Parts: sequence; structure tokens; C-alpha cells
Amino acid sequence: MTQSEVTYRPGMTIGEACLQASSLLAGVGIGEPRSNANLLLCHILGFTKAELLRDWHEPMPEPLFEQWAALIARKAAGEPVQYLIGEGWFYGRPFTVTPAVLIPRPETELLVEAVIEAADKLWPAADKGTVPSVVDVGTGSGAIAVTLSAERTSWRLFASDLSPEALAVASGNAARHEAAERITFVQGDLLLPFVPDGGGVEHQTDAASGLRIDVLVSNPPYIPAADIPSLQPEVRDYEPRLALVGGDDDGLEPYRRMSVQLPQLAQLPRIVGFELGIGQAQDVADLLRAIGHWDEIRIIADYGGIDRHVLAIRHAE
Repeated sequence: MTQSEVTYRPGMTIGEACLQASSLLAGVGIGEPRSNANLLLCHILGFTKAELLRDWHEPMPEPLFEQWAALIARKAAGEPVQYLIGEGWFYGRPFTVTPAVLIPRPETELLVEAVIEAADKLWPAADKGTVPSVVDVGTGSGAIAVTLSAERTSWRLFASDLSPEALAVASGNAARHEAAERITFVQGDLLLPFVPDGGGVEHQTDAASGLRIDVLVSNPPYIPAADIPSLQPEVRDYEPRLALVGGDDDGLEPYRRMSVQLPQLAQLPRIVGFELGIGQAQDVADLLRAIGHWDEIRIIADYGGIDRHVLAIRHAE
């Protein structure tokens, strides 16, 4: 029988509170229980990890214990720790996250790195006269757009999302990292806000309509609807369905729609970078090959060796 909740006792130290919570989380099958307990304790106490170690043997503040117990109960039920503390890290920066957006993943950092590397070759920093217009489709928390803007402050960034709640989070993250003036946020479905005249897109802006996009990057929904019940509970029960489901069939609906929309843009981007799901890389690469615009299309594996990104590059104007 596992312990059902953390309990306070007089004289309990911060370390004992952490270990008690770790044991409870492990007992209900939560992965990385000690790491989760540490993060939540740092959040409650306002500590860094170093300060947590420093004060490990100090008394646990009794006035904070009720709040601590509530957070551990939510974590034990499967709620992602990033939502509990309201923050996730991406590319070395903290990003505000809410249940309106996906939690940024480390593998997406590889997409950012690949886009920066490819774009730096096409638009060298020494050539001050030309900078790319970059669009992040399905921006969510804004992790990709804000990171690209922070890493390359001269680039012109646009970020779109169908969800106004996600755009509010992304806009806040842009302000948090002093990139708000360099990013234009647009509400809309995939590439429609950027198609000339928009085809009747309700939320299209003058700045987005007919934009000549140089770099397109997107981490769209790509999970087949039938696979949702088999996902980890942390994802299935808490992360936004709108940002997860890529259609009822094979999860490729957003890529198919964007492959149709791409030729409708004012110009085809010189770089397209997509993140995708397991087993989807060749199909997405084939969709881009069929357009016949890019002279290099390559597949990038993630840290686990899974083909996770497709990068298409047109080297010559």
C-alpha cells in the first residue's frame, strides 16, 4: 500500500519533506520522482537548486506545507510539473507555459539549431543589407520564434497560431525575453494568414497578407487521433488536444495542408523546417520533394535516434 499524501510533522527538514514527496511519487509510478519533487520544492521556497542543497537540513516552513501538499497531490495525479510551476526551459531560457500550450521539448532545440545553421549560410551576418523574414507556424508558447529572435536579433519574425490563448502566452514570452518588438503575432490556421488576400481569413493582418517568407519553421500537431489514448497520461490528460492531434488518419493532415498552401504564398521559402512524429519523416520529405523547389531535403534525427525533423533548403536564388 502506497502513501496517499505528504504529511507534516514538527521539526521536519526541507530534505525530509522532499524525500517524503519523492517516495510518494515513486509509489504511484511517476517518472523521475526526485527531480519532480526538487523542482516543486524550489518553486514553493523560491530557491535555486544550489539554495535547496544549502538549506537541505533547515526546517520546512510550516505555513508553506499546505501549498506543498497540494502541488504534490496534483503531480501524483499526473499533472506535468511545468504546468504546476508555470514554466519550462528551452534553449537555455525559461518560458512561461500554461495548459493552453504544449510544453517545449528538448528535441525541438535541434530544429532551431538546424534552421539557424542553414539560414546563416544563406544570409551571412556580414551582409547587413539582407535579413530573412521568418515565420513560425503553430507557435504555441513561442519557444521557437522567441529563441530565433533572441539568437538572431536582426531577423524579421512572424508567429502564428489558431489559439488566441496560445498567442497570449507566446506574446508574454516574447516580452519576457525582450523580443516583443521584433515578432509579429498573427492568429490563423497554418499558412492561411500569409496567403495573399488570405482567402477570406478572418484574422489576417496587413503585415502578414502576402508576406514574402524566406524561412518557414513549424512544429504542428502530428499525432493520429487514434493514438491519443495510448499516450503518457501527462500528455494525454493535460496538454492541449488542439496542439497534439494531426488528424484522424496518420497525423499528417497539417503537413498535407501546408504542402498545398506553400505554392499559394507570395514566394516559396528558401528554407522549410518541420518537426514530426515517429515514422513520418519520409512521407513529409516526399510532400516537399513533390513541390520541386528545394535542392536539398534532409532528415534530422533527435537525441534518441528517431527521425524527428525534415529540413528543405534552396541554396540558390
